[in-house]
Amino acid sequence: MSVFEYIIELSMFFFLSLAVLYCMRKVGYLIGLVDKPNARKLHQGVVPLVGGVSISITVLYFLYVNADELQHPGIFATCLTLLVIIGVLDDRFDISYKLRMGIQAILTLVMIHYTGITLSHIGNALGFGTWQFPPYVDIVVTMFAVIGAINAFNMVDGIDGLLGGLTTVVFASLSIVFYSHGLTKAAYFCVVFIVILIPFILFNLGYFGKVRKVFMGDAGSMMIGFTVIWILIGGTQGDVGHYVIRPVTALWLIAVPLIDMMAIMIRRIRKGHSPFHPDREHFHHIMQRIGFTPREALVVICVTQIIYSAIGLLGEYFYVPEYVMFYTIVGCFLFHTYWMTHSFQMAKIVRKWKSGVRP
Repeated sequence: MSVFEYIIELSMFFFLSLAVLYCMRKVGYLIGLVDKPNARKLHQGVVPLVGGVSISITVLYFLYVNADELQHPGIFATCLTLLVIIGVLDDRFDISYKLRMGIQAILTLVMIHYTGITLSHIGNALGFGTWQFPPYVDIVVTMFAVIGAINAFNMVDGIDGLLGGLTTVVFASLSIVFYSHGLTKAAYFCVVFIVILIPFILFNLGYFGKVRKVFMGDAGSMMIGFTVIWILIGGTQGDVGHYVIRPVTALWLIAVPLIDMMAIMIRRIRKGHSPFHPDREHFHHIMQRIGFTPREALVVICVTQIIYSAIGLLGEYFYVPEYVMFYTIVGCFLFHTYWMTHSFQMAKIVRKWKSGVRP
């Protein structure tokens, strides 16, 4: 297609996503698929949890009309649909996290069975040569990776615009990698996903009026995490030295959701709580606690992910040794965990900085 044709098609997906989202708001109110304020959710009024469903509908339409140009579109669309249904049920009835994770594991096994794709190696991330997982172990590792990514994106969905902003950065980074390798179809899918996401971001941030605000819901966060991790697995696996993205680069491209999930789960375990026990100790919560407004926290966290992604892409481009990239991101994780557990020190720095910039 020509550039003009791409623009026309992208515009069509934008307005389709906008129309679906506008209609689904009314459906959300009608069936009670709404989010109500409580001790952990401090928004005002009830807000429809239809962002994920709306995005999924448009993504599924894209998969349908481009089925001949994509790999395994049918099985991916089926698993995505089932995952979204479970997410909707969770949003509506608050089902057990054990049931959610069990279904996520089953869908992962289905994807592995029909695609033959697993997380079979992590490259030379440790510096001792390529670490290849034995048969069947790779299946277990893949299940943990998929479930981890799904829940990482679910956990960052805490303030307006954050999940949409981080997802935009991730897919933009992926599109750059794929385009640089001449994989235009994969790059185009990433761009389409961003375009489909933009109407939700506008609604979520209140640009169409606060009364028209929508939330993503677990259906959306799980759908995004599932999509991202399977793109990364597909891009990082294959014969050693012949994959599109080095496995360690994938960690940088989803660094903020991944590091935040690991840090919060470690803190919960240290306190004697379940790692899946909900609280207000996430990165975005602490950013607000130390003095940032929600909009400022959104910008800081998204810029942080942009920096992580840029480091990952530069490491990929200049072929920085994988073990250097791996141990560097481990250092970033330790740094992040330290400052999040010493947030009172950061609060002093932020307050001093804010008092210095006020006129």
